[in-house]
Amino acid sequence: MNSQQRIRLARRHAALSQTALAEAVGVQRSAVSHWEAVQGKSPSMSNLRRVATVTGVQFEWLATGRGRMALSPDDALDGVAAVDATMVDEPLELRMLAAFRTLPARSQAPLVELMEQMAELRTGRGRSRKPRD
Repeated sequence: MNSQQRIRLARRHAALSQTALAEAVGVQRSAVSHWEAVQGKSPSMSNLRRVATVTGVQFEWLATGRGRMALSPDDALDGVAAVDATMVDEPLELRMLAAFRTLPARSQAPLVELMEQMAELRTGRGRSRKPRD
């Protein structure tokens, strides 16, 4: 099975349309179509990681065809790259991190900014900002 077939299988396994996967990854639908085409182009590693996260499959399987396709509850973080690994034990924080990783890239920065503003209001430690002209 080639990488294009694995991407298509992962998307279908997650019951996502090409449009839904594209939105979740933060790309155009045509990009997903190209990734799945017989002579298609391969996604970047960061997009491939997002596809694995969104579809719930092992990154190694998606990238190489080795290992198992689906994640089990016990090894849900096994496919996470070392730079993405966390030492989070709080269930609520884990939920937030999992949800954040499934957001399209264009939605992640505004969410972080909103959380920072909420934290500033809560702690009273707002950054000193210059007044707008």
